[in-house]
Amino acid sequence: MTGPDGSPDRDTALPGLRPDQRLLVQRWLPGAHVVADLSWGLIDSTVLRVRTPGIAEDVIVKACGPGNHHFSRELDAYRHWVGPLRHLGAAPVLHHVDDDARVLVAEFLPGELVQGNDSEQQPQTYRQAGALLAAFHGQDRRMDTDLGIEFNTARKQRALRWLAGEHRIPSATVGRLHALLADHPTEAVRLVPTHGDYQPRNWMVHAGKLAVIDFGRAEWRPAQTDLARLAVQQFRTRGDLERAFIEGYGSDPRGPDWRFILLTEAIATAAWAYSVGDEAFEAQGHRMIDDALALSPRR
Repeated sequence: MTGPDGSPDRDTALPGLRPDQRLLVQRWLPGAHVVADLSWGLIDSTVLRVRTPGIAEDVIVKACGPGNHHFSRELDAYRHWVGPLRHLGAAPVLHHVDDDARVLVAEFLPGELVQGNDSEQQPQTYRQAGALLAAFHGQDRRMDTDLGIEFNTARKQRALRWLAGEHRIPSATVGRLHALLADHPTEAVRLVPTHGDYQPRNWMVHAGKLAVIDFGRAEWRPAQTDLARLAVQQFRTRGDLERAFIEGYGSDPRGPDWRFILLTEAIATAAWAYSVGDEAFEAQGHRMIDDALALSPRR
């Protein structure tokens, strides 16, 4: 829709934003209008590619509701952890933010998403991704007990809560999962800054160079957790991509807790996807459970 002068209608130019969020964006970016709505539509989050008259580069506007914890994680990441990637030209710059209104404006990186692109099948992409993740992980490390966290205990309890809720995991499988979770030790573990959703849908490629976007799941976790989504997707049938990634990273961060990480990731995937009605992702979660149950513990 447009106004009388042919410009974007202010009421519809920024869809998905609350009035207070829209006013802030219009103050930061006068005359801004949407080029593309990049929202997933599954959670309380709006992501817009926005263009502003007189400004050469597009930007990303991200706005969240009060119950969306991804917003605060993303801000923490931009403020404390994104620096090493930005220094390499491999992460967006944060331009504007309002913590109370829960809206931010970040640089729109040129290029294309790796997911669905030819680059998703190329080992060099994963070699770069491994190197970037090593830089992100390598900037700091803490023991979970030093941060007042018991990572394995919290992860186990979260998985048990998912199993106690509504899902379509077979009852016999639930019994096996309960037994494995009960047997898993909960000693202290080393944590690093992690991305939390490190996979091709959050990588951009431009002129052969990789960059990382979307830090809404960033948090202190063991390094190996950032390999979990790759392991059940791209690495599942492409050992060459896995080898390239580990080469770029410099070592393999996966240790004795690896099956526990995959099991808890699989449980959360299957149950969460069921809760939001994403049947394709739910099916992936069930496959992940089967694969993790068949995996031998690492030594």
